[in-house]
Amino acid sequence: MVYVSPKATVLDPQGAAVEQAMKSLGHASVEGVRVGKTISFELAGEDTPETRAMIDELCDGLLSNPVIEDYRFEIEQG
Repeated sequence: MVYVSPKATVLDPQGAAVEQAMKSLGHASVEGVRVGKTISFELAGEDTPETRAMIDELCDGLLSNPVIEDYRFEIEQG
């Protein structure tokens, strides 16, 4: 599973809109909403340093925009 979110220094208008909607529904204590995306895919093979390097390459070069987004990934055994 890959999680992509806007960098902390980048404005997030979608997050701001969601935060305002939450507050209008009575959740006044909500702050700092950031909206990102989740990407899931299956990959055959073992959890090795090489596999992690390949996933890093996919994340940095395709699944996220490294200028404005951060990413992290988790490998689930299944």
